[in-house]
Amino acid sequence: MATKSRLSHAHRAEAHTNPLVKKLFRIAETKKTNVIVSADLTRMKELLALVEPWSLYRRLQNSYRHGPGFWRRDGQGKSISEKHNFLIFEDRKFIDIGNTVRMQYHGGALRISEWAHIVNASVLAGEGTVEALSQTAGSKYFAYTGDRALLILAGWPPKAHWPPENIPRLPWRLLGGTRLRDFVIFSTGINRFSKGDSLGQQYQTPAGAVARGADFIISERGIYTAEGPVKTVQLYQKEGWEAYLERIKVLTALGYTFE
Repeated sequence: MATKSRLSHAHRAEAHTNPLVKKLFRIAETKKTNVIVSADLTRMKELLALVEPWSLYRRLQNSYRHGPGFWRRDGQGKSISEKHNFLIFEDRKFIDIGNTVRMQYHGGALRISEWAHIVNASVLAGEGTVEALSQTAGSKYFAYTGDRALLILAGWPPKAHWPPENIPRLPWRLLGGTRLRDFVIFSTGINRFSKGDSLGQQYQTPAGAVARGADFIISERGIYTAEGPVKTVQLYQKEGWEAYLERIKVLTALGYTFE
């Protein structure tokens, strides 16, 4: 998997072929943050109480699947994300036959395609999962072309018939750019105060994840259950951004630019 992680977000935004990835990197540069907050909450009031004070410190709000109706209500998702300049990532983990995935994404009660900028999917069910999402987002009747992207979950099976090299040919893509082969990497399980829990969750620190190549770091309970969530997200922002600056330091010093 190719990544340009040692280049600055500004350089990658300039060269990337995906409009939403460009926006993603530019928001990160503007806010100087690579933090994604995953708030595992079930009440809109609780979520809004956290979104407002967090708005300066994170660039993407992760919405877990048991509460995505938050963002549909009277267009709240769109207005809130525009007001605070962040994107909405629905952690749906699509994994089913193509037709079912298409209906889950673009139909039904949730109508995820209307409010989620980014969704994720697994290729374990076969290439039809991603192909169905791609056909939907690539349709001339799709109202959000250029403002939606797909995050492929890591961990292809050893004998997968659909290798990641095929991703850049899809109509929409978060991971690949045809010219640069620039894959964007999200890393989950960020928690600087705990190494894991009794159910098998293993954590890594913001700096550790970025040093290992993560472009954006997703923190769940490490932030929203903290005694002081705002101070905690500020700390994650500082550590994550400093690790990013350290990672790109060499090429930045050399004045690297795209040809």
